[in-house]
Amino acid sequence: MITVVVVDDQPVVREGFAALLDRQDDICVAGTAGDGEHALALCGRERPDVVLMDVRMPVLDGVAATGRLVADHPDTRVLMLTTFDIDEYVYAALRAGASGFLLKDATAADLVAAVRAVASGGALLAPTVTRRLVERFVAQDPLPPDSTAISRLTPREREVLTLVARGLSNAEVARALHLAEETIKTHVGRVLGKLGLRDRVQAVVFAYENGVVTPRAGGYGRPRAPTRHGEPQSPG
Repeated sequence: MITVVVVDDQPVVREGFAALLDRQDDICVAGTAGDGEHALALCGRERPDVVLMDVRMPVLDGVAATGRLVADHPDTRVLMLTTFDIDEYVYAALRAGASGFLLKDATAADLVAAVRAVASGGALLAPTVTRRLVERFVAQDPLPPDSTAISRLTPREREVLTLVARGLSNAEVARALHLAEETIKTHVGRVLGKLGLRDRVQAVVFAYENGVVTPRAGGYGRPRAPTRHGEPQSPG
């Protein structure tokens, strides 16, 4: 059973989402909250598997609440609720530890599927939207790469990270590299472990922020061309 807490400052939204989710055989809503502070207290008591978290709220917003929540309860996954997909607050929430985001006008089927996907640690529903969001804000405010963390990866693990960051599923990565899907799952697990990342979403953010893939104006990220030894070439 997946336990969920719904957090939104609009009563109609949070009660509507809560009622919809509670009707599912495999989902139980443990409670609702109207702001981030209330949400943290509720999650401390209930320890839910998934929190649907509104981005903009009074008292404590969703970004700050997400950072505190994932620090205190690393097993809880946060799915951000937002009105606009390309939003600096959503990007900040992903960096703070959120596992994905969902538009508030999503269909009932998409909402349920998103909760199940995040609870299982699976891929996002719309990796292209995630990439588009990350690309935009990485391009605006580039950070120096964490070369120490990147150096922990083998050439194969780096290759897997590149494909994951481009939005490929494990099955798609397996086909691209002509490997078994179970082998890819093992590589993904090792990448997350070596880099100290929670899930695939954090892997996408890390890959863009550290130059494993690079934003491209008007398009999606492209991997830096590897050398014979698997190291990236310097941009020309």
